[in-house]
Order: sequence, then structure tokens, then C-alpha cells
Amino acid sequence: MLYMIFAQDTEHSLALRQQHRPPHLARLHALQAEGRLVLAGPLPAIDSTDPGDAGFTGSLIVATFESLEAAHAWAQDDPFMHAGVYQSVTVRPFRQTLP
Repeated sequence: MLYMIFAQDTEHSLALRQQHRPPHLARLHALQAEGRLVLAGPLPAIDSTDPGDAGFTGSLIVATFESLEAAHAWAQDDPFMHAGVYQSVTVRPFRQTLP
């Protein structure tokens, strides 16, 4: 089943986000290689694809997991969680309607 992972950043976490981005992306690439990733990306703090020093307010990931518990465990083990980039993570079942 698909699950939506919505993570909210701590304030002023841009430097931490940049520092821990490679291992964070490696986990997403692994999901993609397994054919489980639907989409993933950061949420810019301003109305721009490149927010510069304004940074990001969080992340959105939609991927397939065996269960809600598995999705939650995967999200909690993210390098951004361990580094303190994320202040909170919400995981919910997701039913894709379009496209």
C-alpha cells in the first residue's frame, strides 16, 4: 500500500539538511530502485524552486510499504530525523487517484 510521509523541519535547519542530504537521498534512491517510490521532495520555505538561504520547511514522500508500521519505522530511521532536521513526522495511508 502507498503511504504519505510528511516531515516538518525544525527552524533554521538548512545547514543540517545540507550536511545530511547524501545519506537521506541514498535511502530514497534505494526505494526508487525497488520500484516503491512514487515521489519525494522538499517543501521550499518561499515560493521558489530554489529558496536559497530561506531553506525548506519539510519534506513529502509517497512510497509503498508493507504496512503503516513499516512506513513509520522507515521514516523514523531517516538520517534527517537522527540529525534533528525534522521536528515531526506524520505517516498516513495514501490512495492515489490521479494520474
